Amino acid sequence: MDMKYGLIKVAAAVPAVKVADTVYNVSEVEKLIAIAEGQGVEIIVFPELCLTGYSCQDLFREQLLLDGAEEALVVLLDFTRKLDIISIVGLPVQVGGLLLNCAAVIQRGSLLGLVPKTYLPNYGEFYEKRWFASSQDLNPTEIYFAGTPVTVSAEPRLFQTAEGAKFGIEICEDVWAPIPPSNHLTMAGADLIFNLSASDELIGKHQYLRSLVAQQSARTMSGYIYSSCGFGESTQDVVYGGNAMIFENGRLLVEGDRFSLQPQLQTAQIDIERLRTERRTNSTFINAQRGAVAKLITAKPAESPKPFKMERNVKSHPFIPEDDKMQATCEEILNIQTNALAKRLHHIGCRNVVIGISGGLDSTLALLVCVRAFDKLDIDRRGIVGITMPGFGTTDRTHNNAVDLMQELGITAREISIAKAVTQHFEDIGHNPDNHDVTYENSQARERTQILMDVANQTGGIVIGTGDLSELALGWATYNGDHMSMYAVNAGVPKTLIQYLIRYEAEKQATQPAIRQLLLDILDTPISPELTPADEQGNIKQKTEDLVGPYELHDFFLYNFLRFGFRPAKLMMMAQTAFGTAYDDATLKKWLTTFCRRFFQQQFKRSCLPDGPKVGSVSLSPRGDWRMPSDASAAIWLKECEAL
Repeated sequence: MDMKYGLIKVAAAVPAVKVADTVYNVSEVEKLIAIAEGQGVEIIVFPELCLTGYSCQDLFREQLLLDGAEEALVVLLDFTRKLDIISIVGLPVQVGGLLLNCAAVIQRGSLLGLVPKTYLPNYGEFYEKRWFASSQDLNPTEIYFAGTPVTVSAEPRLFQTAEGAKFGIEICEDVWAPIPPSNHLTMAGADLIFNLSASDELIGKHQYLRSLVAQQSARTMSGYIYSSCGFGESTQDVVYGGNAMIFENGRLLVEGDRFSLQPQLQTAQIDIERLRTERRTNSTFINAQRGAVAKLITAKPAESPKPFKMERNVKSHPFIPEDDKMQATCEEILNIQTNALAKRLHHIGCRNVVIGISGGLDSTLALLVCVRAFDKLDIDRRGIVGITMPGFGTTDRTHNNAVDLMQELGITAREISIAKAVTQHFEDIGHNPDNHDVTYENSQARERTQILMDVANQTGGIVIGTGDLSELALGWATYNGDHMSMYAVNAGVPKTLIQYLIRYEAEKQATQPAIRQLLLDILDTPISPELTPADEQGNIKQKTEDLVGPYELHDFFLYNFLRFGFRPAKLMMMAQTAFGTAYDDATLKKWLTTFCRRFFQQQFKRSCLPDGPKVGSVSLSPRGDWRMPSDASAAIWLKECEAL
């Protein structure tokens, strides 16, 4: 695939139309094609029968109108002779004794093909069978149309850009059918479906149509570009709103202004690389496409390639739900975590859990989940044994928050200092405690895990892990230390999302102001493992994001790397778009390189993860979503990072 970053720019156009005036109509189509070409659009689609107007009714029996439509296409072919853009327009086409409602695909003065409509509505206000035949009534026939020999048939056909993007066409009612033609076309390889439509407006119909097209785009994992006729077609008893919509895998990218009196041109970039990754990952789609074939017609390469410009909105925090869905999504995530833990406790008949409470984000979320699970199972919260384990880097702020939070939540609180045990351990292994290296840090993490495991044995409980998805991606955990637990409730939740979940819980504490204040202060505390001593003022000195980089960047890289398999060059381009001036290119490159290097180096930790609930579409569980050899080389990823 030669498309820049796998992206293609498409357009849905709604031109001004005068019913039965082919000269006027083709001139209006030309105007929008010229604008689209200037904007770098690669494929543009117009409404059904746009060269004549959809509402001609019995005028479709008039030879003068049919000849006018063909002449208009000749004019359009001449107009596009030096244009790289592929245009899809609607017009009536005579094939022997049949009249077909067709889409014509043209580029650089060539008629690439004609696609006839399959399903003709003949109910309510629609009488298409009065004038047109279906493609199902057609035997493959070669005709000479608009100065070009072309075969017209019901055989499924795909068109392909010179860069490798494949697209198919259906016309209006086709998408309303129980089995739309786009099903077969996408199974045969179409990345994009273009729909030339003429759907009138009725109360409630638009929302249904919008949902229908979104569902078809999602079901077929395709880009779906829909254009329907507008103001100029509104005549006698029906009104056309001029719908122009572009979807990608069910997600609306852009939508036009309904009931506009002016022509419209809606454009969007569709990520075909992303769509193909989704399809390759989805075994159901792979199974469904067996045996699906279609004739392939390839367009000409561009004579004047346009420079690439990123025009898509890129979400900087892909794990974070939209504002209007924030509360509902946070509650759903917490319910997933809660029910997962509740099931594990119920299954093993356990009424006690042990959890290390540091006063940081991760342990706070894990504790809140434990409380919710115990309340749901109607188990006394005192069965939750929270242990704060101050060490060489523990600050008063995090220690006090940990102690106070355990007290306010009514769990069993214990404090066990690790300083004496770790000091003895340093002596045993001959380590200088003034050397604050990885041994110094990991010895503390493993001592804390040993305490948790042994207290779990004492109480007949299980250790609840607190590590999150972001830490798993970066390997920011001590192997067989905080890396290990008996159930890891946060394993599917990235760091950026944890902050929103805790804030959501804080906002719910209207009757518990002390808990609310504690949660808000924990949110404001710098992220740190607190494994090296504090500064002279007793503040946190070891800040995680100074060492491994901003979590918002790593979560951005993680989501797009795992979910869509994007390469470093594309991740870099997307990060530049998403974060704007917040980070310069050198900073983005530095942390992207760090992400790639650490992600590959630390797979051995992910290969032996404890159980934990999957929360979103991205997970690193070796039993489910991510199976990777621990010895895989990062060389080609790091080489591309270096070249950025």
